[in-house]
Amino acid sequence: MKLQKIGFIGLGLIGGSIAKRLRILHKDLVIIATAGHAATIEAAYKEGLTDNASPCELSDFYDCDYIFLCTPVQKNMEYLRLLKGHVCDRCIITDVGSVKTDIHREVTALGMEAQFIGGHPMAGSEKTGLANAREFLLENAYYILTPTAQTDPAALKDFKELVASLGAIPMVLDYEQHDYATAAISHLPHIIAYSLVNLVKSCDDCEGTMKTIAAGGFKDITRIASSSPVMWENICLSNQEQILRLIDSFCGELGHMRSAIAASDSKALMEAFTSAKDYRDSLTLHANGTLKQVYELYMDLLDEAGGIATVATILASNHLSIKNIGIIHNREFEDGVLHLEMYDSESLAAAITLLKKHHYTIYER
Repeated sequence: MKLQKIGFIGLGLIGGSIAKRLRILHKDLVIIATAGHAATIEAAYKEGLTDNASPCELSDFYDCDYIFLCTPVQKNMEYLRLLKGHVCDRCIITDVGSVKTDIHREVTALGMEAQFIGGHPMAGSEKTGLANAREFLLENAYYILTPTAQTDPAALKDFKELVASLGAIPMVLDYEQHDYATAAISHLPHIIAYSLVNLVKSCDDCEGTMKTIAAGGFKDITRIASSSPVMWENICLSNQEQILRLIDSFCGELGHMRSAIAASDSKALMEAFTSAKDYRDSLTLHANGTLKQVYELYMDLLDEAGGIATVATILASNHLSIKNIGIIHNREFEDGVLHLEMYDSESLAAAITLLKKHHYTIYER
């Protein structure tokens, strides 16, 4: 399928990053966009990213091959209603939201299932807006696709190829399966982190003893509580059903742990801890540990032949040894595609200085 015209409704971090990559890949592609702020489109046009210098009218999107909805879920559904019956038959509408159930239900209610494929690029940052968009943001990141029951297999194949061309890894899931999985591995951990921080805050004494000595495990497990409150309010309300289901399951798991501790059941505790450790250790990339200091950094890296080897050579030629290295495929609310772990703080500091000198973008933890 030869791409001729793609539209963006909303042009922030994710939409802007996709548009930037498309502009590099397809020089003759017409890219149009609208956004809540005219200044966003003006900036995109000056950058050569869009072909329109001011926000488009919805009628301008009629003959697009794809339309990316890149606004909050509720706004995306409003735009769906406005677009119904006003786009050509070959146009596929997609979104980039982290929750899929609400928009899929709206698509079904509108009778637009044949023209919609849900999307969730699992890459991002606490930074927002077009100014922070990067053409390689999606490199090696999972990009979840949630087709409908009426999605044409050929259309899904074409869209998977488009996603892969962005450098991402397409993965097809049912939208309810997607929301349950993300509730378990992303949404619930954030809720637990926020709740734990609030618990410690309420239990602390007037001298702030707990806050003063908080370190290690507490900081590791609660780091994500520094995420945007507004964003997580929206996620909780959009994925309410699956999050409540997981909270109930977690409360049951916590209840089992409480019972084992109350009964001094060493066997049950050892089995629970061992099972969790084995599963955690089986993850392909080990993030911050709670039992030891980890000296790590994250960095942007283009997916090109020899990219990792170049980084390793730079460090090795300066007598810096890498303890662990890996590609981050799920970078939602995280920075950087490449994870490096060094042996000590001195090596980490030297690696950061050296890589910045070679113009790599580094994100420290």
